Amino acid sequence: MASSETSDSGEITQRLIRWRDGDESALEDLTRLVYAELRRLAAWMLKNERPGHTLQPTALVHELYLRLVPAPGIDWRCRSQFFSIAANVMRRILVDHARKRSAGKRTIEGPVVPGEETISLAGPDILEVDSALSRFAKHHPRQAQVVELRFFGGLTNEEIVETMRTSGEQVSLRTVERDWRFSRAWLQDAIGNPR
Repeated sequence: MASSETSDSGEITQRLIRWRDGDESALEDLTRLVYAELRRLAAWMLKNERPGHTLQPTALVHELYLRLVPAPGIDWRCRSQFFSIAANVMRRILVDHARKRSAGKRTIEGPVVPGEETISLAGPDILEVDSALSRFAKHHPRQAQVVELRFFGGLTNEEIVETMRTSGEQVSLRTVERDWRFSRAWLQDAIGNPR
């Protein structure tokens, strides 16, 4: 990780802890540090939605803030945990939005995840992906968390290890890589796409 990223990560972590401990001014500092990255994440998630989607990246980030800011009891610990939670909330926002506008099919163009190993979803809508992931999580909660962090959060395997360790789950990089391969195959079968 580059030193500027490490520095930013440390600054974000400090602001999160201050905010968690009740320092309201830390939220303004935190917003300044993470806004551009959240907007990139929102744009990345929305580019995989159907053409003509009515939500824009800025609106998605603002909705995220409306849901995160009043959320009591989150034990903020680090940058990767913050972005993991942010990705989860953005996913919920997109699913809620799709449910409200369920008149037409909402498709995700694949491949969705950057990198050499992707989940190719060239047709299912966000509701279908959400439903499959929810079924998967009932039997494979750790693997579902890996999918959520990578697919919706855009985190690297190394960041997933860090996030999971922060939440008390001791996993290795090899475990995360294995979980990703297994999860990807299961979800592609469940959604009906060939591997």
